[in-house]
Amino acid sequence: MLQRTSIKNLNTTLEKNSNWKILDIGCGYRAHPRASVIADAQDFSKFYKERKFVRIKEKKFPFKDKEFDFVIASHVIEHVKDFEFFIKELERISTKGYIELPTRLGDNLVFENKKDHIWWFCFDDINKNLIASKKKQLIEPFLTVSTAKFFENLFRESLVIELNWVDKIHYKIDNSIRHEEIKKTSFFKIFRKYISKKIRSFYK
Repeated sequence: MLQRTSIKNLNTTLEKNSNWKILDIGCGYRAHPRASVIADAQDFSKFYKERKFVRIKEKKFPFKDKEFDFVIASHVIEHVKDFEFFIKELERISTKGYIELPTRLGDNLVFENKKDHIWWFCFDDINKNLIASKKKQLIEPFLTVSTAKFFENLFRESLVIELNWVDKIHYKIDNSIRHEEIKKTSFFKIFRKYISKKIRSFYK
């Protein structure tokens, strides 16, 4: 089962289940405070001195089957070349978890995403599928990560996909989007049109 949720619901669930063994994977310096185990490809062991840190050095996660009660993967899957294997590994080590991803719009707005992200994602609310396609930069980015975090507070549902899963993460790869047919634009073009419209409305 895969369905939409929110960070508020996530926090409430974890607070109610304080006995759970929780893994936060690929979180960098932003591990969830309820995570008892933190894992990343980079070495953050000195940063997480008070919690268990595990360095991921191979494709397969260094954890036993169903070792965790809950696993958090926030802004990770879009970076992973073989995201299908990554999803299978999440399902292997836990029975449930939380996935957070940028929307296609959010992905296009941030400078850092242009270089690091491989996949685009959206969610099919009818079939409850995570839809993946190769990422394409269609808007020249104009936000830093910190600025994007500010906008997330106001427009979170437009910039972030928040999903809860139990037992199975259903997904589908969509190759139907023909990026070459979509004309690339920039923030400055959009801004010029906005200014032009404001000027015309002023003189009406």
